[in-house]
Amino acid sequence: MMREGARCAFLQMRHRLLRFASAVLLAAAALGAVDALATAPAAPVAKAAAILPSEFGGWKLRGSLHASSDPALADAAEAVVLKEYGFTDFATGVYTQDEDRKLTLRAARFSDASGAYGAFTFYKQPEMLSEKIGDQAASLNNRVLFYRGNVLVDAVFDKLSAMSAAELRELAGDIPLPEGGNRNLPGLPVYLPKEGYVKNTAKYITGPATLDQVGAPIPSQLVNFNAGAEVALGNYSSSGGEATLMLISYPTPQIAAEQLRKIDAARRPGSAVSPGAASLAEAGTSWTKRTGPIVAVASGPLSVSEAKSLLAAVNYEADVTWNENTFLDKKNSIANLVWNAIILCGILIGIALVAGVAFGGLRVLVKRLLPQREAKEEMEFISLHLDEALLPRAERPRDDSHRRVSGSMEAL
Repeated sequence: MMREGARCAFLQMRHRLLRFASAVLLAAAALGAVDALATAPAAPVAKAAAILPSEFGGWKLRGSLHASSDPALADAAEAVVLKEYGFTDFATGVYTQDEDRKLTLRAARFSDASGAYGAFTFYKQPEMLSEKIGDQAASLNNRVLFYRGNVLVDAVFDKLSAMSAAELRELAGDIPLPEGGNRNLPGLPVYLPKEGYVKNTAKYITGPATLDQVGAPIPSQLVNFNAGAEVALGNYSSSGGEATLMLISYPTPQIAAEQLRKIDAARRPGSAVSPGAASLAEAGTSWTKRTGPIVAVASGPLSVSEAKSLLAAVNYEADVTWNENTFLDKKNSIANLVWNAIILCGILIGIALVAGVAFGGLRVLVKRLLPQREAKEEMEFISLHLDEALLPRAERPRDDSHRRVSGSMEAL
């Protein structure tokens, strides 16, 4: 009975200890969770910089800006085109000045400057006049279209004044710029020849929907935008009228060569790009050329000599950019390198002198403090006296150690 009672008391004690330990652990866990919530940093809230300012150049915003990330609200008819150019968001608002003038602004922001430039070329009309606002601008009557960085702005005045262009330049200066490489413009339009170019006809295209709208000589199926293609178009004057030059850029020359073979195959009579579609030969005369990763296609009322001359003006040049620091400044020059080498040699010579003096001084100090040890070390020096073997035996020194050595050698 006593053993049974002790066993029951032990079980009860263990049960109470387990319950106490569980309670302590739960309390610690709860306190840790509360402390983690209290000290955890707040989640960052993504907030894009405002596209348009509240006031500029004497213009003040009336009401508030209307912003959205839906391209259909920016332009319902060209929503797909805006998406191909990398549309991110837009803002629109009405500004007033002196209570009798009104300005309506619509600003679309893209992922990089190439998208803003492409959208600018898409909306720009040949009859527009070039203006010096932002990066590029064009105007027609009371409408001004310009882009700055990765933002495209469409400004419509109810009344123009002599200061309207200056006011828009101040607005362009207030537009936030993208960071890093997003400021870079595309390099393909640079290869469009200048001679014979029809003003305001250049188009930069990055998607099939945009290409199909501008009436390009090569359909989007043959361009293959999935391979990373970019397109630049321009109209040129010829003896028979306006011709079109189409430049298609690919990531590598190998991809460009493959696409050129497909384009040349589609130019043969009877070959259609897709079922029910006309072949390129039926669509009109065209000439092709490849230079590096660029495929050039000239089409329209061109003579053979005009087509060859136009294509010959397109020549790819590899643009190698070295963005690593070369350290060729005043501080990091050849003269500075030589001077530093001389200093290093002086330091090494100084270290060698100090080490030699220290070693020699240590030997002298040991010799003066412990002369017996130094003499003993000199006496224990072993010498075979090989030069004495040439002397006559009578003239050889009488030395027991020498005799022992000689005896050992004679025994051998």
